[in-house]
Amino acid sequence: MDLDTFKKQFIREELEISKEYGRIFSFLDFGNVNRWFNKDTQDWDNRLLPEASKLSIDLRKLKNFSDIFSNKVRCYYGRDPKNKKSLAFSYVMIKIFGKRNFVEKDLQKIKHYIEQEEKETLKLIQTDNDGKDYVEIRKCNFDVEISVDAIKMIKHYDTFCLFSGDADFVYLNNFLRRKGKKVILIKAGYITTKLRKSADLIINAQKIKKHIAKIEQRPDKSGLCG
Repeated sequence: MDLDTFKKQFIREELEISKEYGRIFSFLDFGNVNRWFNKDTQDWDNRLLPEASKLSIDLRKLKNFSDIFSNKVRCYYGRDPKNKKSLAFSYVMIKIFGKRNFVEKDLQKIKHYIEQEEKETLKLIQTDNDGKDYVEIRKCNFDVEISVDAIKMIKHYDTFCLFSGDADFVYLNNFLRRKGKKVILIKAGYITTKLRKSADLIINAQKIKKHIAKIEQRPDKSGLCG
């Protein structure tokens, strides 16, 4: 057994993904995954992060990690067509996951009107034509796309692996299990009891942090650094 094969086997055993899960198709809701470590103050070795640093998802590591136990991986993420950085990010996602396995659509922008006491805690406040203050909430939900794809591809996998903690997937998970499929859920933080019961195996994101995260500098708010 070569080193790479040994490493893959070790990780599968560590995650308790046995051979009984058969062919695994992983569906990555990146909008959910991208927030997993936002509030973390420690790295994967429980060392405190430097004050000016944060954890973020390393796309290449995420894809390589998924490939260890998945026969197929598909990633979903929303883009802002008016934002060059967003479009550039989508291009990188396509390069890593492949055009056929990266699903994107435009972000929805929803106005959230705010009260006076909220102003001190919020950024990027805007004012409408009536003089009312609001912040723009960007949202892009892929529940329907993932559910449709999971059902369309149902003959091509034995296990549905979902990278998300969204409770809206309970109905899909239960449907797939009634069809004889197994469900692996990779999630961060709290999830509902119904979502927990809808999966055969649950993997906490903290357990895979070392495989998918990287440390990077926080943006300089002073504007003095490039």
